[in-house]
Amino acid sequence: MTNTIIFTIACLTILGLLLAIVLFLVAQKFKVEEDPRIDTVEALMPGANCGGCGHAGCRAFAEDAVKSGNLDHLFCPVGGNATMKKVADALGYTVAEKEPQVAVVRCSGSCDKREKTNVFDGRKTCAAEASLYSGDTGCRFGCLGLGDCERACKFDAIKINVKTGLPEVDEDKCTSCGACVKACPKGIIELRNKGPKGRRVYVSCVSKDKGAVARKACLAACIGCGKCQKVCPFGAITVENNLAYIDYTKCRMCRKCVLECPTGAIHECNFPPRPVVQAQPAAQTVAQPAPKPAEKPVA
Repeated sequence: MTNTIIFTIACLTILGLLLAIVLFLVAQKFKVEEDPRIDTVEALMPGANCGGCGHAGCRAFAEDAVKSGNLDHLFCPVGGNATMKKVADALGYTVAEKEPQVAVVRCSGSCDKREKTNVFDGRKTCAAEASLYSGDTGCRFGCLGLGDCERACKFDAIKINVKTGLPEVDEDKCTSCGACVKACPKGIIELRNKGPKGRRVYVSCVSKDKGAVARKACLAACIGCGKCQKVCPFGAITVENNLAYIDYTKCRMCRKCVLECPTGAIHECNFPPRPVVQAQPAAQTVAQPAPKPAEKPVA
């Protein structure tokens, strides 16, 4: 009995050694040589692995950068232009700087502007609610306020305001990775250029209902009146499907559209306060004395 056990163990040991040798030889024959520059580029990346660049992680980004031969189609939103400059120097490439971007919430339907018509008694996620029905207010396009965007952000840059029920973006923390954009089932979050000094103008609404329907559901909705489009001197505003949209590449931030919008759906960010125009006092009129009656001639 003892000899049988020893013989079995010896056979298994020899078989394991033979298989190990075969696997080693196969691995050596079919191994893929990897460019050492991939490790260099990966070390320069921020290591967030957020997927904002469109790749599975920083390693995949580094592989694409080395194999492509240029950086024209690549950009790391977390590291920004500084990281891209380091990558370009390490690989001997040239790269053009890009305008920094920030996430923008295109919904102004706060609790005081959108009346709730029902109560959602299900899983408290935007994805779950959006998959079942249009929402708990009269606007079927607006924010659901259940925080999918907040949970998706790895940089703590977006929070749900308890009073308004809407997400708010911290510009200093936002890396424009786009995770919140992908997480929002309503598509109300958009990446836009920060603009000079962080100033930008955008339409904070995505409702495509007709004017009367949109206005009834939300007091801050865009009604598609077209006044902003007519007053814009740069052709930056288009109205399609009852909704106005501002192209940030054409906008010169004259802000005429902001004053023209009847519902306040167009927002201006980080601008100095407008000068207050004081009304001129009306000119005071001095009462003229009544004319004296004409004297009768003496006979």
